[in-house]
This record gives sequence, structure tokens and C-alpha cells, in this order.
Amino acid sequence: MTHALIFPGQGSQTVGMGKDLADAFPEAKAVFEQVDEALDQHLSKIMFEGPEDQLTLTENTQPALMAMSMAIMAVLEGKHGFNIGSQVTCVAGHSLGEYSALAAAKAFGLADAARLLKTRGKSMQVAVPVGEGAMAAVLGIEMDVAEAIAAEAAQGEVCTAANDNAPGQIVLSGATAAIERAVEIAKEKGAKRSILLPVSAPFHCAMMAPAADVMADELAAIDIQSPAVPVVANVTATPTSDPAQIRSLLVEQVTSRVRWRECILAMKDMGVTTFVEVGAGKVLTGMIRRIDRDLSGVSVQSLEDIEAFAASL
Repeated sequence: MTHALIFPGQGSQTVGMGKDLADAFPEAKAVFEQVDEALDQHLSKIMFEGPEDQLTLTENTQPALMAMSMAIMAVLEGKHGFNIGSQVTCVAGHSLGEYSALAAAKAFGLADAARLLKTRGKSMQVAVPVGEGAMAAVLGIEMDVAEAIAAEAAQGEVCTAANDNAPGQIVLSGATAAIERAVEIAKEKGAKRSILLPVSAPFHCAMMAPAADVMADELAAIDIQSPAVPVVANVTATPTSDPAQIRSLLVEQVTSRVRWRECILAMKDMGVTTFVEVGAGKVLTGMIRRIDRDLSGVSVQSLEDIEAFAASL
């Protein structure tokens, strides 16, 4: 087996996502209905029809993207007989996508995943008052330079590398003033571009500690099984199948760097050559060849994508 399934994170959402799946496949429709019921909210209506400002609320975006990914999985399994345990080497997801990966690998159920992500989104949103935290993408530099920029910009405030997405594509997170200083310092240190991101909170840094505390309580209350295939964790960039470790790493993930570039290379070391992005958008697929030119990526989100992927197996 040379395939891994990967699952997108925040930013990949679009109004209308999933509607064609729900209309075409009862398996997909059932996923959206289960998520709506678990959340006691008509989230699928927001996904299918908007308004966009409701979909982009973190507490809605996170379970919505998971629901989209799981609807595709349900069609692959129900209509095409796809079996994750025998047809892929491992799974991984970018930030919230790690929950999608774990749900796809049967570590926990769909309803639990939806409720966890609703709570995760809410707790991350309220962890830092609006305006006090920020994030910036710094392009064209490597991690050692990014860390030096963050250290210089901090001046006693939080400023850290939050996402190592691909070579030359790093995201910093922390206090607003520190991130603004980092954007200026990055120009002096050779960054091609450094831009403030339109996010509502400083994700994956120490300022998210209140949200990590909330998720520790939430995760302690759910049953986690050994996944059907190993999950390569954001925090460690190593595979794990141990439920206790999965629980611990999901808590740690809230305040820790998303080591995505290293995750992809770790999966390559496990024999993976093709990465299948299951869900909305093609953000992760676009990163694959930037990380390693020997690797290939394929996006599975539309009806045609599902058919083509199923036919390729």
C-alpha cells in the first residue's frame, strides 16, 4: 500500500460544500443529518446555503469541514466498498483535520467528532479577546530563520512558529503587537512576503492554553479506540495507534506547532507515495510537491473525484 489519506483544516470551507454529495448519495446525506443531530443545529443548511459569515465562524467551520470529509468517506465505503484498514498505510489531518482523520480511521464516532470540534472551535475563539492575538504567513524562509524572527519580535510577548506547512511556507502566531513586529523583521531577514492573516484568534500558540484545558476535559469524557491504521500526529510528526497517546496529543495540539511538512515526510518514510486529500479544497494537495517532488497528491471532493479515485484502486 502506498496511499495515505489526509484531511484539510480551516480555510478550505466554501458555501455550497457537500450539497451535491447529499443530493446524490444517501450515505452522504446521512452523515450531514447525524452531525446536525449531534450538534442540535442545522449545520448542513449553513454549509449548503450560507451565509458565509456563519460558515466561517470557527465553531461552525471546524465541524463542517469534518462533516464534508466524512460524507466523502461514507460514499467511498458505502458505494465503492473502500476499506481504510486494508487500502491505506496511514492517515493525517491538518489541525482540525486530525479529528477528521481519527473519525475516518474509526478511533471515535461521527457524533463525538462533531461535538468535540464544536467545542474546540468555541473554546479557541474565546481563549483570546478579539484583537489581542494575530497570525502571519512568512514566505520564502526556512524554520530556523522563522524561529529567529519570532524570538526577536516577542519582546516578552507570545510569538512562535505555529504551522510548518511546506518549505518556505511558515505561519507565526501570538500577541498582535509581536506578530506585527515579526512581519517587519521578516522583511529584513529575507522573507519574500510576510502577511497578516484574516483569522479571529492566534491558533497553535501558548495563548490557546484556556482552550487546551477545555479540550482536556472534553476528550477525557469520550471513548477512543485504536484507529484502523496509524494516525501521524501534528504535534510529533510520528505515527500512533495508542488511544491514550491520541487523547494526550489532541490536547497538546491546541497550543503546539502543526508540523505538517514533517508529517508528510514521515509518511513518505512509511512507504507512502500518493496522498489523497479527502474533503473541501485542494490546499494540502498543493503543498505535497512543494514538500517533496517525488510525492503526488490527489484531491477527492466532487462526485467526479470520488468516481475517479474509486476506479484507481
